[in-house]
Amino acid sequence: MRKKWNQLLFVYLLIISLIVTLGMNVRPLHEPKQLSVPVAHAALPGMLPLANSLQPVPQTEPVVAPTSEPAAGDGIADSELKPAASTDAGSEAEPDAHTVVQPPVQIHEQKETAKEPPIHTYEVTAYYLNVRTEPNPESKIIKVVEMGTRLEVKSQTAGGWLELQGEGYVNGKYAEKKEKGEVQTLAYSASRSNPAVQRAAAPVPQVKNIVPKPEVSAPSEPSEPSSVVASDSGLTEEHIARMFEGTELAGHDLEQAILEIEDEYGINAYFTIAVMKLESGNGKSTIAKKKNNLFGLNAIDGDKYNKAFSFETKADSVRRFGQLIAKHYVGKGLKTIEKVAKKYCPANSKWSGLVKNIMKRDYNKL
Repeated sequence: MRKKWNQLLFVYLLIISLIVTLGMNVRPLHEPKQLSVPVAHAALPGMLPLANSLQPVPQTEPVVAPTSEPAAGDGIADSELKPAASTDAGSEAEPDAHTVVQPPVQIHEQKETAKEPPIHTYEVTAYYLNVRTEPNPESKIIKVVEMGTRLEVKSQTAGGWLELQGEGYVNGKYAEKKEKGEVQTLAYSASRSNPAVQRAAAPVPQVKNIVPKPEVSAPSEPSEPSSVVASDSGLTEEHIARMFEGTELAGHDLEQAILEIEDEYGINAYFTIAVMKLESGNGKSTIAKKKNNLFGLNAIDGDKYNKAFSFETKADSVRRFGQLIAKHYVGKGLKTIEKVAKKYCPANSKWSGLVKNIMKRDYNKL
């Protein structure tokens, strides 16, 4: 009886082994991986132990392609984690699935455009103002512009001179800056014609009574005096100081004031000095000493001393003389010494000749 049970058990186990072996080798293509669970073989009563009758069947794991990079320490070399370099020198390596490809950055070069300096509008405040070739009072005069003329200025020098749009310089002390929209712009033309109207919203009247100036061949040398009142003398402070030597006019700092009115109003320095010497007796007159009035301004016959103007300094009388001559004489068309004489000193018919003689003597001293 026991022998029969052992035989049945052996057949039973043999059939199970065959089924398991066939099941391991024949699987559906999409069958998920199964977990093998060891079967515990319980000893049945009266069952004899099997001695190496059943050998364990090795199970073959299916090879599944990895879907992600292996973790560090998996035994894969770094070179295997990187895409292989192409052997073709002209080709580029393809990025792997985990590489983020950045689009090429386009760099736009910003070309800096040179900004032109802003143009400002100035209005002439002097009765007459010289436009010179260089920013100094010794340079050649291009034009003379009247009070109220608007000039386009592109820069200002360290010495206070204004560089005009086009050509020329003017002394900044005799021009006032105007804000945008405050005045219409009247530009000074670079040519030697009248100033031209530019960028004006409405018609602007042309500048009148522009006084032409003779060109000075050598600015460093004084020019020979003439009968034209509004002209350039070419004199310096040293020249004028030499003319005052031996007179009561020396030592009163008149040189600068004389050149100021020539630069501001265009009144020739020779003419100013000659009238000063004639009317003040070379600085010795009572009005000149006590009232600092070197030109007999408002010294009316019959009560000359009391009616004559008084000035704080002698230089102040020079500045007042320049204003009066520019406005009431040259500005009214009296541009020569002979014409000025008829209004300035009508009682003395020799006045113009006396003034011109002093101018010649002063020139000969240089």
